[in-house]
Amino acid sequence: MAHVLDQLVSLLSLEKIEENLFRGQSQDLGWGRVYGGQVIGQALAATLATVPADRTAHSLHAYFLRPGDVAAPIVYQVSRSRDGSSFTTRHVTAIQHGQPIFDMSASFQKPEEGFEHMSEMPKVPPPEEVPTEQERMKPFVQNFPDFMRERILAEHPIEIRTVAEPDPTLRGVHPPQRQVWFKTTHKVADTPVLHQALLAYASDFSFITTSLKPHGKTWISRGMQVASIDHAVWFHAPFRADEWLLHVMDSPRASGARGLVRGQIFSRDGKLVASTTQEGLIRFRKEG
Repeated sequence: MAHVLDQLVSLLSLEKIEENLFRGQSQDLGWGRVYGGQVIGQALAATLATVPADRTAHSLHAYFLRPGDVAAPIVYQVSRSRDGSSFTTRHVTAIQHGQPIFDMSASFQKPEEGFEHMSEMPKVPPPEEVPTEQERMKPFVQNFPDFMRERILAEHPIEIRTVAEPDPTLRGVHPPQRQVWFKTTHKVADTPVLHQALLAYASDFSFITTSLKPHGKTWISRGMQVASIDHAVWFHAPFRADEWLLHVMDSPRASGARGLVRGQIFSRDGKLVASTTQEGLIRFRKEG
């Protein structure tokens, strides 16, 4: 599986085509449009390429404007909004076919000591006791569209293990909560900016669909239209994306055909390393 991870690392390594202008390739995961985590990770990589080496990202706030074309590269245009003594701010727009498809602001900070407190990590089974995504999906693969079956069981660069959800079709009504272990399938370079980009990439997995759980629907349910609208990540502490991380998600509200989901990402030793939020379209069109 190392070559699949190498492809992802390459995907997050952008080509510099001019000052503040970068180009990234697109990846087809079988959904007919660019996976949102890809654009978040690439946009973060573009901004990080313009930031002093002594600073790492502490937050990003993004909006998805249009679906991405999996058959076309994406151009990232970075604006250098601010370079302060402690903080650096960047704005980046992702462009395809002459139109913006994604917009993001990100802030970076030099390491600094200060007050500390954090939420406690919930008690969950360790990842070794949780089935892999392929193991979880295999008994139900016939319930998914034909074009997705091969991709569902294929090798992935990020290993995902979803806690206490043996049936991925989620028949019935469930609390709007989800806990997912994830890490890269192999070790990657000891480069903090790469690990931040990989976490940003993975933070979109299984996220907005958490808001569907109380309504007896999934993203493949007939009549459902599901799409990310905005996404935010706050980085609190150093971490490694090639070591197990736990994304704890809950959805406090759904209204107006939108669902709001928030998350906390913990390292295996219980340290809260990042926080996430996302609002997405969860529109149900009744047939007939």
